[in-house]
Amino acid sequence: MLAAALVACFAAPGLAMDAKPAMSAFLESEVLPWTGSEVLIAAIEAHNAETAQLTGSEIAALDAAWQSELGAAERPTIAPVIDNAAATFLRERVSAAGGAITEIFVMDARGLNVAASALTSDYWQGDEAKFTETFGKGPEAVHFGEVEFDESSQTYQGQISVTLVDPESGEAIGAMTVGVNAEYLM
Repeated sequence: MLAAALVACFAAPGLAMDAKPAMSAFLESEVLPWTGSEVLIAAIEAHNAETAQLTGSEIAALDAAWQSELGAAERPTIAPVIDNAAATFLRERVSAAGGAITEIFVMDARGLNVAASALTSDYWQGDEAKFTETFGKGPEAVHFGEVEFDESSQTYQGQISVTLVDPESGEAIGAMTVGVNAEYLM
């Protein structure tokens, strides 16, 4: 009930609350300090090397395979994304946030998941604003999504997405999305 009331506060005409200032403050204080982590940068760079030559149809096939593996016992497409050192690092960030962060996932230069704190509904994020408005816009780009119900995390959340950069070259190498529990944006 509380979550539904929060969404009503953010979305109801006349009652709409702009979540962007709270999301921006959360980004600055809680997220940006670890976006250049070696484990994340290394994982993205390795994934970029693996996926650089994929065609659009190969990416679509991988996304379809991911979706077919949701809820399945065997998950050869999903397992490498949620069972790696970068995913462990992301789960540690979720745990340390004490309920403020609902999920985190990192994407490569093609918009494919590299690491995730938990399952996402799809593997390819490349056609979504969380990727096109960050990686597609360059190293300083940030995208704040609307507060809404997220099927993956089963919570009302706002998503904060940022471009991730190679700390040495300053070039964009991927993107990251952090789901923030709507209660922490009040």
